[in-house]
Amino acid sequence: MWGQQVVVENKPGAGGNLAAETVARADPDGCTVLFATSSLAVNRSLYRSLSYDPIADFAPVAHLTSFPFYMFVPNSSPAKTVREFIAFAQANPRKLTLASPGTGTTPHLTGELFKRMAGIEMTHVPYRGAGPVLNDLIPGRVDVYFASGALLANMRAGQIRGLAVTGISREPAAPELPTVADSGVAGFEAYSWHGLFLPRRTSQQIVNKMSADAIAALAEPAVREKLEQNGYGLVGRGPEQLAALLTSEIEKWGSVIRQAGIRIE
Repeated sequence: MWGQQVVVENKPGAGGNLAAETVARADPDGCTVLFATSSLAVNRSLYRSLSYDPIADFAPVAHLTSFPFYMFVPNSSPAKTVREFIAFAQANPRKLTLASPGTGTTPHLTGELFKRMAGIEMTHVPYRGAGPVLNDLIPGRVDVYFASGALLANMRAGQIRGLAVTGISREPAAPELPTVADSGVAGFEAYSWHGLFLPRRTSQQIVNKMSADAIAALAEPAVREKLEQNGYGLVGRGPEQLAALLTSEIEKWGSVIRQAGIRIE
């Protein structure tokens, strides 16, 4: 569409902060774009200090995708529904373990939100990545894990049990699983998302052009098919909607982080 190559430069580290800082400090010429995840909203409250401001230093471009998490438990768990899991946790306060791929990750915060809204207590067990979590979830060394749809394959293979999905409706990828909200935790909702951001001083003309092109790209059959195969829900909304999402997500997860007392130096 643009007639030129786009180089993907992975900048891992500090929960996405290194990548965000790079774009925040880049020239506002439209040539450096941040492919952001929901960590852009989470990190404002999670880290004691940031070298950038997620609102003041970026121009929202396009909300590309969003996806819910799934609530998985070991096959050995006595809980076959969310209500049964809550009852199990209430009968065993602080004895159950909530696994995550790392402190402050969206799966961790989703679990913390679930604890708060369900009125239960669990011990958080952070791992270094998703792989080690699955290795301990299958044999029942941890009690629950909120994960992406990637683990549906393990559920289908009979290795783990799925209880619910964290979105506002059932997912086509697993229509047999009810929502958490419909399973005893009214109002529960948690998603992760992807969006494009440019440096704040980028001209509105560039922002509008990139937004329109990104949304058009989502309509391409090959792009749509690839994303949906990987469990992503296509959104395709513009700058104003992405700005509103970022603000609401900062408020939502900031509250969860403060109440749970989570902080990364």
